[in-house]
Amino acid sequence: MSSEVLESYIRQHIEASPTEFIRFAWHGGEPTLLGLEFFRHIVALQRKYQPRGQRILNGIQTNGTLLDEKWCRFLADENFTVGLSLDGPEDIHDFHRHGKRGRQTYRRVLQGFDLLQIHGVQTHILCVITAQSVRQPERLYRFFKRIGAEYLCLLPLVTKQSQSATAVSPDSVPAKEYGRFLCTIFDEWKLGDIGQIKVEIFEEAARTAFGLEPTLCIFRPICGDVPVIEHNGDFYSCDHFVDFEHRLGNIRGTHLGELLESQAQWAFGNAKREILPHCCRICPVCSMCNGGCPKDRFIFSSQGEPSLNYLCAGYKQFFTHCKPFLDSLAFLQPKHLQPQTDRVDYKVARNKPCPCGSGRNYKKCCLIK
Repeated sequence: MSSEVLESYIRQHIEASPTEFIRFAWHGGEPTLLGLEFFRHIVALQRKYQPRGQRILNGIQTNGTLLDEKWCRFLADENFTVGLSLDGPEDIHDFHRHGKRGRQTYRRVLQGFDLLQIHGVQTHILCVITAQSVRQPERLYRFFKRIGAEYLCLLPLVTKQSQSATAVSPDSVPAKEYGRFLCTIFDEWKLGDIGQIKVEIFEEAARTAFGLEPTLCIFRPICGDVPVIEHNGDFYSCDHFVDFEHRLGNIRGTHLGELLESQAQWAFGNAKREILPHCCRICPVCSMCNGGCPKDRFIFSSQGEPSLNYLCAGYKQFFTHCKPFLDSLAFLQPKHLQPQTDRVDYKVARNKPCPCGSGRNYKKCCLIK
């Protein structure tokens, strides 16, 4: 990304963020290839445009192979959160993740993780679950416990063999096996690791039991909150849909705030709920997954309905399995501590009247609460 486009993006991102915390997420390819000076430039630009009374938070997703002392000191000093790709023990991780000329990467990634821990950088482990690793839930989970992981994201690999097909690649995780995988880890987690290790999908399930909205876009009723700005300024509806159909404009010609509130972006987000199959709408755990990520909704239901999530069988097995335990926790919580559930669960444009009835615009009312 050129310095000109970068500065324009940072300025527009800040202008389009009315909340107390302004969040930036830096992805690649591999963003650390840009070098440390590029990210020092990013932080300098953010400080140039940072409004009084608002805080800027940065996250970076990396494979970790280039992390060293200088990188980790910078990330700690600037309070970055790091998403680190680590798929498990050496044989599991190196099965798919190779460096130049096929060299193994596990040891360099683990060294990077250790440095992040030494410098106190909040690190989320991003573990991709494949057809190979899904059969080893206990081994995988205990490995992450052993190395001291505190935040764990279990990301199922789902890759279609072609754009129009319903078949997936051989390395994609089988849906039912993914459900068993999650149930096995959940049963171990609930016995002694609650509050010690945050497993993203468990946290999301617990939020539903406690009457809170999901924070993860794939489990919300509607989506569209994770758009992408490419290196040339192009805006895409979602990081899973970087294609011609979902290119809505360019920030060099249209302000980011306008693109975020455009009819096309709202239509993209609302389509997730509008095309939800009937079998999902009557499912007892629909409120916990809301049909999952649209990128995975390419199979047909037993009644022949389209847009069913490829992972449906696994999600249904897991959420059905964990729901009684999580509901019991919510029941035991004192009533006066239980969260309110009167928030609106649909998107509201920033400049539209707030649905709470205050008479103010949404961006100056409930959006900042």
